[in-house]
Amino acid sequence: MIEVAGVQPRDDDERVVESLLAGVPEAHRLASWVLRDPIGAEDAVQEALLRAWSKRRSIRFELGQPQRWFMRIVLNVCRDELRRRRHQPVATTEPTAVGRAPSDNDDLGRAIARLAEDEQIVLGLRFGRDLTIPQMALALAIPEGTVKSRLHHALEHLRAELDADRRAEEQRR
Repeated sequence: MIEVAGVQPRDDDERVVESLLAGVPEAHRLASWVLRDPIGAEDAVQEALLRAWSKRRSIRFELGQPQRWFMRIVLNVCRDELRRRRHQPVATTEPTAVGRAPSDNDDLGRAIARLAEDEQIVLGLRFGRDLTIPQMALALAIPEGTVKSRLHHALEHLRAELDADRRAEEQRR
């Protein structure tokens, strides 16, 4: 067993480590889509891992609970980062992974960046992770009807942002 700073970990600590490490690739894909920045996504996943480790005693191992629990932490870290960015814009780079997320360098990415944090997150879950409504409800710990409503409003707002960008571009010509 691993010893950290003279403290013997619980027997479950190794299960927690395995579970968290197994979720890192999916967490990075989600964070990349939500944040539209692969470097920021790496930072978000690292922060989520630290938060998860510090709260590891609250994890329950039945029925996929560790993965949902970790993804909620990742989403909370992403939400915090989106809020921070609203007050202090950050330059982003183009993601290179398969299933490329929109970046702030393209029209879609700029339009998504103007949406509310919760709207960006539901779009990330739906289109970044390709989750169904029930899966999104589990990931967010909210009712399915709320997920449907948020997704509907997010798509309406996204269309409006894209239309406004298109009209502004036409007026510049």
